[in-house]
Amino acid sequence: MYNNCDEREVALMIEGICLGNVMVDCDDQNKLREFYAELLGWERCELYDLPAVRSENGIVFLFISEPGYVVPVWPEQEGKQQKQMHFDFQVPDVSAAVKQAESLGAVKAPEQFGGTYFVTMFDPAGHPFCLCKAD
Repeated sequence: MYNNCDEREVALMIEGICLGNVMVDCDDQNKLREFYAELLGWERCELYDLPAVRSENGIVFLFISEPGYVVPVWPEQEGKQQKQMHFDFQVPDVSAAVKQAESLGAVKAPEQFGGTYFVTMFDPAGHPFCLCKAD
């Protein structure tokens, strides 16, 4: 049930903890909300007075414009802003999902390492995300 956690690790877990929301820094919070709402088909909403999207099962991405936002570089380069995390989205048809994402403003990364399993894309704020072949 705990995906490779041993009993000691589980015992240290904060009781009742669960993922609440994912906050995404960007240069234009409204533009990025629109991109993810269209890409994922999630409901547009607001939370904490910030634009957000919410899935049917309650996952929430919040978007916040940050002054001086710097687009991450991928693959990583010495001395450049590196990605700190990225989303992997499971899709039934990777090629079709890539085309749809591009029509919404995403850009296919020039370098690809996923073979037939996944394609790395950049959202309109430059965050990398992957469209992965669903099992």
